[in-house]
Amino acid sequence: MINFNVPPHVGKEEEYIKQAIESHKICGDGEFTKKCNSWIEQRTGTSKALLVTSGSTALDMAAVLSEVGPGDEVILPSYTFVSTANAFVLRGADLVFVDIRPDTQNIDEKLIEDAITDRTKVIAPVHYAGVSCEMDTIMDIAKRHNLVVIEDAAQGVMSTYKGRGLGSVGDYGCYSFHETKNYSMGEGGALLINDESKIDRAEIIREKGTDRSKFLRGAIDKYTWVDMGSSYLPSELNAAYLWAQLEMADPINEDRMANWNAYYEQLSELADEGRLELPVIPEGCEHNAHMFYIKTANLEERVALSTYLKEKDISTVFHYVPLHSAPAGSKFGKFHGEDKYTTNTFERLLRLPMFYGLKADDVQKVCEAIKSFYNK
Repeated sequence: MINFNVPPHVGKEEEYIKQAIESHKICGDGEFTKKCNSWIEQRTGTSKALLVTSGSTALDMAAVLSEVGPGDEVILPSYTFVSTANAFVLRGADLVFVDIRPDTQNIDEKLIEDAITDRTKVIAPVHYAGVSCEMDTIMDIAKRHNLVVIEDAAQGVMSTYKGRGLGSVGDYGCYSFHETKNYSMGEGGALLINDESKIDRAEIIREKGTDRSKFLRGAIDKYTWVDMGSSYLPSELNAAYLWAQLEMADPINEDRMANWNAYYEQLSELADEGRLELPVIPEGCEHNAHMFYIKTANLEERVALSTYLKEKDISTVFHYVPLHSAPAGSKFGKFHGEDKYTTNTFERLLRLPMFYGLKADDVQKVCEAIKSFYNK
């Protein structure tokens, strides 16, 4: 059986977890959490990175920090995971979905401005598959309309846009370290804060609305409740697991890229023949091989191919039922303009096995099976 995903494991995780236990500091913000935060800051250039309990809670914190609330509108793609939307629904905001680009599956930057009203507060671009949205255009629109940009970079650790780490371009960036991501702590994430003036409040929100972080640094002699917040601080055990992988970030990235490139090379002939479509990486975007997907001719073909591969013990998955077509999507938001590509992409896109340690022979088996399907 060729699995779709195997959570990353490099061999030092158990050793570091043991060290965390022996330090008698397992509730978070110990040495491993600090190392992870520093790594993200150094790799991306963001002003501050804070490890949190999930990519979802990173988005939740960013929504609070952006001060979005009832009556406000948030522009986002419908082709994304529910966490992107939930963060703003929880604040009482209304969702405005716009269509995606057919090449990258990212929000179509050319459609954003037409969706802006006097109620718009936030633009939330999602970097699908670790490939950046067209951030120069998005940031220009945000600046002219005085809007906050929250990057959902859950899939984008180690990816860049014109040399800048994803998550460090907008006002806030949100990473995920879920078991399906390139680097994992089981459940976890990080909030990137690019405006230094927002760091203090972010630390307070993360620590249940208290100024405990200042107290632990010795900046104040006692801590108290000063703002809204929740328990967004992850366990030091999770941070220890993650740190083992961040130490190996480059080798993990190289391993994934080798398999991504192998998929692309071996399936190019089918793409050249017009049998299927392969991922597109725009100029200026350096991706992280988070996923490799193909796009079939239609829904029927995708289902047939997926079934065929399953019969050959190859696990594949489709992605993202469009949020605007879901019951909650119609309750909390609306689709602005024409759904030209969002639903079409959902019906056609199929994700192939991709994880650290995937064998080259298995990539070849997957490609041979796909070729067999199209040539039978």
